[in-house]
This record gives sequence, structure tokens and C-alpha cells, in this order.
Amino acid sequence: MDESSLKPRMPIRRFDVFAEYNRLEALRDGLPEDEAKGHGLWIAKVVASKKFSRKSHEMKSPSEEKKAAPAAGKWHTLDGEEQTDALFEKEIVARMGPDFYRDVFAPTLGAAVKQGLSYKAIRDTIRAEWKPEE
Repeated sequence: MDESSLKPRMPIRRFDVFAEYNRLEALRDGLPEDEAKGHGLWIAKVVASKKFSRKSHEMKSPSEEKKAAPAAGKWHTLDGEEQTDALFEKEIVARMGPDFYRDVFAPTLGAAVKQGLSYKAIRDTIRAEWKPEE
């Protein structure tokens, strides 16, 4: 199948772009692939939860801060759930479709990161043409 004809299963969200962008940065910083996936997903969720929190302007209690704290082991946890590579595969890759992720999404974001483009510079433009089939 021609990569230009591949369509995502679902709309591509800023969240997806942010998770992948952070996965790529984690790889660049030396994390192994599995940990980089978990890290990218964790960062995206932490940022999204702060952005959409009703209490975003208030200080969080120590117990709330611990919910988003990095785990002592291999995986970060969020609300008691480990943010793993398998969860990245389920929540990011499977949602858009593995073929689209592998052949279109990941390579396109990889090229953008390699060029030194910031997340803010690409978050909307990079996904503008990626519409699911109707």
C-alpha cells in the first residue's frame, strides 16, 4: 500500500503528536525504546492533566503531586497505573492504526525532530492532512 494513501483510524490529536515527540526526545536522550514510549505517554498525560485541571491555578497537595511522580523503577506511574510501552501501543498506535503509525506518523515526526523543529511549531500543521476515512 502506498504510504500517501494510508489514513489514520481516528483523528490525530495534539496529544498523539506530543506523546510521540517526547518519545523521540527520550530516545535522543538515551532511553531504550520501551522506556521512551512509556515516558512519552506519561509526559503527555501529565501535561494534559495540568492543562485541563480545574485547579490549574491552585497549588496541588503533596498526595496529588505523587499521583504524577516518576516511579522508582523502570516506569512512571500516573494515578497508580504504570505508563508502559504496551500502554503507548494501545492508546497511541492502535488508536490511529499500526500501519499508519509505522509508515506515516512516526517517520514524519522523526524527520521533524531531526530537523530541530519544536513541538509548538509542528503540533497542528503536521497533522492537518491526516484525516480518517469517513
